[in-house]
Amino acid sequence: MPVPVLFHPACQRHHPGPGHPERPERVVAVLEALRAADMASTVEWCEARPATREALERVHPAPYLDGLERLALQGGGVLDADTAMSSASWDAAVAAAGVALDAVERGIATGSAFGATRPPGHHALAARAMGFCLINNAVVAARHAQQLGKAQVLIVDWDVHHGNGTQALVERDASLRYVSMHQYPWYPGTGAEDERGVGNVFNVPRPPGLPRQVYARDLLAAVDAALEGWPPDLLLVSAGFDSLNGDPLGGFTLEPEDMARWTALLRERVAPAPVVGVLEGGYRLDLLAAGARAHVRALA
Repeated sequence: MPVPVLFHPACQRHHPGPGHPERPERVVAVLEALRAADMASTVEWCEARPATREALERVHPAPYLDGLERLALQGGGVLDADTAMSSASWDAAVAAAGVALDAVERGIATGSAFGATRPPGHHALAARAMGFCLINNAVVAARHAQQLGKAQVLIVDWDVHHGNGTQALVERDASLRYVSMHQYPWYPGTGAEDERGVGNVFNVPRPPGLPRQVYARDLLAAVDAALEGWPPDLLLVSAGFDSLNGDPLGGFTLEPEDMARWTALLRERVAPAPVVGVLEGGYRLDLLAAGARAHVRALA
């Protein structure tokens, strides 16, 4: 069965500034890779709807969202050393969250889906943008899944950076579990192994340059620990492809086939729960494209 791939044109219109690594070409590269002729039977294209304010406010307080929208209306501006908005960035962020929401809906209906979300989300805190992220797409999607009856949601994050925003938003709620493998010490400096939340956080901090088999093994071991006695109703993958060997913002040694293998093994482990991927990082376009192709093929 083809994998629904959710997208929205507004995700290409977020411009954080000249030379910024989180550039529009990222999502273009993903979509072009998935539109290749050899992917035609694998992908079902679906344009998403922008997220509703109700869905966003399950995660982010209204004054924070109002501030982002206001800054965009003023033409944009700098939020922190890494994170900036242009006039179109609010529309892009709401579209990206909508891509994640609709990916959950399609994933529940078909068994799997992938959302080409940009800007990424896993560093976004409840009331603070950081690390290129404005809205936490994965947690917005998880809360939406719970509204649709998927009471227990597992988020697995293989981005090379720790998803500090995701952890902060879920660590006091036992209905959500979070597994993150990330380079450590590295930006944003969080994600130590002893950060456990209410027993629902499973961090796998690892140094750069290890054999790829070590990273592949250790993420699966953490997932197995998270699943022990706790069958999820939905699995969300925060799919960051900056953990691939050669990405300029990380030092991991993984290859696209490692993401494919992870995806296949995760599907087996959580079956019959749906599996939904949402795009996080990835800053070398050829690697990002190859990683997305591998992940979506395995979702099929």
